[in-house]
Amino acid sequence: MNPHISDILQRGEGISVEFKTSFNDEVIETLCAFANTEGGMVYVGVNDDGKVVGVSVGKETLQTWLNEIKNKTATQLIPDAKTIDVDGKTIVTLKIIEYPIKPLAFKGKYFKRVENSNHQMSLTEISDLYLKTFNLSWDYYIDSQHTLDNISLNKINRFIEQRLQGNAQEAPLHLLQKYKLMREGRITNAAYLLFVEDFSPLTGIQAGRFKSPTKIIDSVTISTDLFTEVDEVMAFLRKHFMTEYIITGNVQREERFDYPEEAIREIVLNMIVHRDYRDSGDSIIKIFDDRIEFFNPGTLFGGLTIEQLLSDNYSPKPRNTLINIMFKETGAIEKYGSGIQRIINECSKHGGVKVDFSLQQHGFKVVVTKIKDVGKDVGKDVGKDVGKEILTLIKENSAITYVEMSEKINVATKTIERHIEKLKNEGKLVREGSTKYGYWKIKK
Repeated sequence: MNPHISDILQRGEGISVEFKTSFNDEVIETLCAFANTEGGMVYVGVNDDGKVVGVSVGKETLQTWLNEIKNKTATQLIPDAKTIDVDGKTIVTLKIIEYPIKPLAFKGKYFKRVENSNHQMSLTEISDLYLKTFNLSWDYYIDSQHTLDNISLNKINRFIEQRLQGNAQEAPLHLLQKYKLMREGRITNAAYLLFVEDFSPLTGIQAGRFKSPTKIIDSVTISTDLFTEVDEVMAFLRKHFMTEYIITGNVQREERFDYPEEAIREIVLNMIVHRDYRDSGDSIIKIFDDRIEFFNPGTLFGGLTIEQLLSDNYSPKPRNTLINIMFKETGAIEKYGSGIQRIINECSKHGGVKVDFSLQQHGFKVVVTKIKDVGKDVGKDVGKDVGKEILTLIKENSAITYVEMSEKINVATKTIERHIEKLKNEGKLVREGSTKYGYWKIKK
């Protein structure tokens, strides 16, 4: 047996290899999935265990198969077909490359390869793959439903003057053309969302203050341009923030909101900038006594996972390229992909909350929760030898974080920071390595 073939049969099926005992529709489905992913090879005449069972091949067999593949796929697939003799039995290899223009369909359905099986793609996955093929985003496309009459030139003027701090005399249409928000005399989806005249059914955000899962004591629905939505959502959230007083040992008490305002604003910005506006559902914000929940239509873009998001080790791609650029121009956001780490850092710095990220059906959810009883214990280190407890925890775990120490000792993160700084000044404690990957070292 050919050593190369033997090796493939032993390794078994995978993202680019499939075994079939005979030629049928499943073979064509797999070729389509390969073309939509990374390409691959179907071995006809091999069972699932990699055993060669052979297949009968006549003079016109391969041409008949190729014609059937072409007729059942769109765009038409034409794989490379070869016959191979393996221990006196014939197998047929059908090789297909990754197609540059995707996605391709088999009998009107779209498939992609995931590990060693085919998965039918959702409408969102089909649309995203098409846009990715042309290196475009949905907001870049011409808006077929709206015209210049549906957007506000006054809002564009205010944007130029206030947000860009530019010349108020710059023509609104010039700005639209400069940022590719208008092409061939027609506005893009991004232009409509950014500068809609008044009400927009595409940008709805529902926010409410809940006393229980079913009892709402205050609510608002916002459906306007994206820049205004950021301001109005933050105004509603601030309305329901509480003020805490932190005992620091100084004469003056320190005041702060019960939630870190910068982190909350970053969450709101991420919701609005990276939302999937093709989804008909609204963004939803629920404020409870002990937490705030943020839900956004559209899962993570480009196959990004929660683990990659939290590791900060990924190459991000914005879902809405033009919207992302316009918000970046205002200074509201920095480079794409850094917002999640800012949210985590601000929550950690605040010390009174924790943040969790999760994927939901058709969406993405962020929950900011108050650390239990933190309101009563913030700064309350009277009667505690916090410094001694910190050193004890570090002996047990030299990589322990401020937040973990805060939870174990039951004091605010800022109290932990203050006592660690004191231990450093006294020469009892040093930090080795970076903030993220370093560790604590107790000096004797």
